[in-house]
Amino acid sequence: MANKKISVKGTEITVFILNEVDYISLTDMAGGFKEGSGLIGKWITNKNTLEYLGTWEKINNPSFNYPEFGVIEKEAGVNRFIMSVGQWIERTHSISMTVKPGRYGGTYAHKDIAFHFAMWLSPEFQIYLVNEFQRLKADENNRLKLEWNIQRTLAKVNYHIHTDAIKENLIPKELSKSQTSVIYANEADLLNVALFGITSKQWREKNEKNIGNIRDAATIEQLVVLSNLESINSVLIHQGLSQSERLVMLNQTAITQMKSLLVNRSIKKLK
Repeated sequence: MANKKISVKGTEITVFILNEVDYISLTDMAGGFKEGSGLIGKWITNKNTLEYLGTWEKINNPSFNYPEFGVIEKEAGVNRFIMSVGQWIERTHSISMTVKPGRYGGTYAHKDIAFHFAMWLSPEFQIYLVNEFQRLKADENNRLKLEWNIQRTLAKVNYHIHTDAIKENLIPKELSKSQTSVIYANEADLLNVALFGITSKQWREKNEKNIGNIRDAATIEQLVVLSNLESINSVLIHQGLSQSERLVMLNQTAITQMKSLLVNRSIKKLK
């Protein structure tokens, strides 16, 4: 996911995603104060800061080096004590912070830690930072909902194209509604098997506690592919291909498209 920027009291602060977690630039935050990035070193050598970091790591990091943290706790507060973010990460196997090189480089911290640092800098600054970060996440969620709704709408449009093709080419005349519904359901399950590998009934049997159906539980990538499969199947139906022939072709298409979408940056941005 691309880096994001938020503005806090005139300071541009970078936010980036690492392992699906938000990390905020402490370097950018400190840059808004006259002492600059040197404030990070002062903050991390503070005994109270180290206690907070240690507590956070104990709760969130199963690989945290407890024995080494105990050594650091004993050293903290002594005049000769020196600690940097890099040393903290190396000695304790911390996941709360990271040092990023190159463009947008600097010290980044998990949002919890970044908020703590902001409070240490200035309570007012911390309040503005939290508000701007929350606004950023709200904007992202609203955009995701919009994109999701657009995709669902597109899937519905293609669904009607798909059912029209079934009606025109696969349903014999004078069938009852119950008979035609079986054909529609069979074609819907043809797409389910091509994409998900199971029928709607098989999914319900495996997910009795889940609300909805197999398509409600689909990822955005799967919905994109499903929408495409509906259009492709309608064309194949018009061409007179048998259901078994169409299943093979649709499955191959689903595999190819899913592989492509799972590494596609534009799809990742919707998450």
